[in-house]
Amino acid sequence: MQGFGQGPQMPTTTPKGFLAKIDPRGWSGRLPGGIMPGILPVPPRRLKPALRQRRLENIGLPMTLGRIGSLEVRLAQTAKDVKQAQKLRYRVFYEEMAAIPNTLSLVSRRDRDEYDTLCDHLLVIDHAAAPDVPGKPGGQVVGTYRLLRQEIAERHGGFYSASEYAVEPLITSHPGKNFLELGRSCVLPAYRNKRTVELLWHGIWTYVLHHKIDVMLGCASLEGTEPSRLALPLAFLHHHAPAEGEWRVKAVPERYISMNRIAREGVDVKRALQALPPLIKGYLRLGASFGDGAVIDHQFGTTDVLVVLPVEKINARYVEHFGAGAERHAA
Repeated sequence: MQGFGQGPQMPTTTPKGFLAKIDPRGWSGRLPGGIMPGILPVPPRRLKPALRQRRLENIGLPMTLGRIGSLEVRLAQTAKDVKQAQKLRYRVFYEEMAAIPNTLSLVSRRDRDEYDTLCDHLLVIDHAAAPDVPGKPGGQVVGTYRLLRQEIAERHGGFYSASEYAVEPLITSHPGKNFLELGRSCVLPAYRNKRTVELLWHGIWTYVLHHKIDVMLGCASLEGTEPSRLALPLAFLHHHAPAEGEWRVKAVPERYISMNRIAREGVDVKRALQALPPLIKGYLRLGASFGDGAVIDHQFGTTDVLVVLPVEKINARYVEHFGAGAERHAA
């Protein structure tokens, strides 16, 4: 989710749908936002055993999850793959945007934290582009998402977004549901187009079906850390797309920022939609709702909102678009 996570967007061609309507300007889908206080960059030696475990857990998934022309979407298989994703995140979050790196990220030129060893990393690779490492085969990683399944999160202290939102009550109140957290999504500027995002979402949909995911969640971001300047989009989400009833999630008390900044009758819906980041508009079209309260992420210079999307609530036309069995872009 900001991609569902952090990233950019695209031109319009058929088929119609949210992917065909994404604006190429300003897509940033970092899901979830920021590095949790106290989490240190992960030593590279820990990536290899973690990746071996992830590969065992993903037995049955095809190596290639989808293709469009020279673009391929697949999961990271090696430590090199993960490092390429981290380098891409650094370029987008720290060099292009306004995130503030810690010392080790600054030295390594990689956005990294302990969650990188727990997550699967979805990659879009352009095989027609110069490789990330000169002289080496493999093309260039141009887009990424980070995926954290509930069963793994529960073994290692919980979901990353729990630093911003009280997600545990939501999870414990749905003991039969299988949750997936989406995050750290980004795309290189030249690839912020329909094809790249179609492949990212095709990869996520394939992963969701394979692991029998019931609910996706994660933080999406609005640029800026002054809620008064974001009053219109925040109020729109509060009044027109709140997660209600069993799906309601509230920001943790010490970080809670009210989204109810304009009365419902005072919200100009057209202007609010224009003010929303393309990724959040994409979530709305999918059928997502949003948590109670925003959270300021000073490290990334954003104001975050929580996206909640039960798979059963996904708009039917998007399920049809990618295929009930994720066959649309299957390799």
